[in-house]
Amino acid sequence: MVSTRPAPSIPDEGSDWVATIRRVAGGDQGALGELYDGTSPIVLGLIRRIVVDSFAAEEITLDVYTQVWRLTGTYAREKGSPMTWLLMLARSRAIDHVRSRARRAKDLESPIETAFDHSHRDPNPETLAIAGSRRRIVQKVLADLTPEQLSVLQLAFYDGLSHIEIADKTGIPLGTVKSRIRSAMTRMRELLEPQVGVL
Repeated sequence: MVSTRPAPSIPDEGSDWVATIRRVAGGDQGALGELYDGTSPIVLGLIRRIVVDSFAAEEITLDVYTQVWRLTGTYAREKGSPMTWLLMLARSRAIDHVRSRARRAKDLESPIETAFDHSHRDPNPETLAIAGSRRRIVQKVLADLTPEQLSVLQLAFYDGLSHIEIADKTGIPLGTVKSRIRSAMTRMRELLEPQVGVL
């Protein structure tokens, strides 16, 4: 969980965050913890204002600091203060999330099977036959899943919810959500592998 401590004022530009970032770049996990403790409330606040959803904001905040761990070696002080850099990363990730959710929302009116339908706009009889065959295969595979597996797959891959959002929406424990998605994907892979030439 992201820290819920009261948000401090924006760290002073004179604070030694540059040195902290250099330590992170050197692989110092303790330095990353210091950076997170000192800046995450501000980063979370910005992300929450953009995405609104608190659970999504917390996940994105963790993603930002994972990205920081990978990118600290590219930080250049002349391009801005550490806090400016962090907020730029946070804003970018948050906007990507909002755009991604908006794109997925456009597809919600169609059934899950259409995600596997790659037919052309003006299909010829052969294309229609192939598309129909694909649809039947996918429907058969989905019918082999348990209702519980199908439900979490729908929420995860079609509605675009994170594991935490699925757990919150359904009341199912997070570990169970992950287990059901994993088992459903494993089962689908087993059933679809023999059909590779058809799909």
